[in-house]
Amino acid sequence: MRIALSQLTTGPDPDKNLRLIEEWTRRAADAGARAVVFPEASMACFGTPLAPLAQPLDGSWADGVREIARATGTVVVAGMFTPAAGGRVANTLLATGPGVEESYDKIHLYDAFGFRESETVAPGSRTALIDVDGVRLGLATCYDVRFPELFRAHADAGAVGTLLAASWGAGPGKLDQWELLVRARALDATVWVAAVGQADPGTGPGPVPTGIGHSLVVGPDGTVRDALGAEPELLVTELDVDEVGAVREKTSVLANRRPEVWG
Repeated sequence: MRIALSQLTTGPDPDKNLRLIEEWTRRAADAGARAVVFPEASMACFGTPLAPLAQPLDGSWADGVREIARATGTVVVAGMFTPAAGGRVANTLLATGPGVEESYDKIHLYDAFGFRESETVAPGSRTALIDVDGVRLGLATCYDVRFPELFRAHADAGAVGTLLAASWGAGPGKLDQWELLVRARALDATVWVAAVGQADPGTGPGPVPTGIGHSLVVGPDGTVRDALGAEPELLVTELDVDEVGAVREKTSVLANRRPEVWG
């Protein structure tokens, strides 16, 4: 399966960001990608007041993404913000395109490294998977990468890969952690992990996670197959679906689990 990771930098204006999504989706479709994955906060970058711009999944911004997917014949996965109770929002991934209509609200909120996402964002409570041309893929967002249970849940539900959208925070050691965690989650669950982050904007407002780039695709054996640097760039890559079964025959970490011991 050919997919594309769109490592771009979004700003505070949802309409301008939607035009970027259209431009990059057309580039991905021209390169033969069946799915194109955009970062977390594609609708508007962090550091922007989220509640005033949040829209429901049947709102104009999400409909704009649907139209882009329809016009290009691709599945588009993009981060947006939807209204939630108590004046907060949900950090939502919209996945839409031919035969696909799903959304995922980020389960694990980034209350770490001096940032408190939970002050403005409500957590999700369910996993989400999509089927693209018969290939099952899980959805995950940024800080989720620190929690192996989610990726194993994707594998248990039949996924051969996880699409991970991020706006990774900068700081000492953060790039090393990003690469290590993405590789570990692929190896934990023996799935492909296609991880796309916001490109490095150069400067950012303090602890707000605005992105460091370095999107990467990791095979089910934990090895890096493709990777980008810090700048905006489109990565088009192939996921070998059959490799997942071959790796699971050799590395039986899913079959060898002992859930009865841990409860």
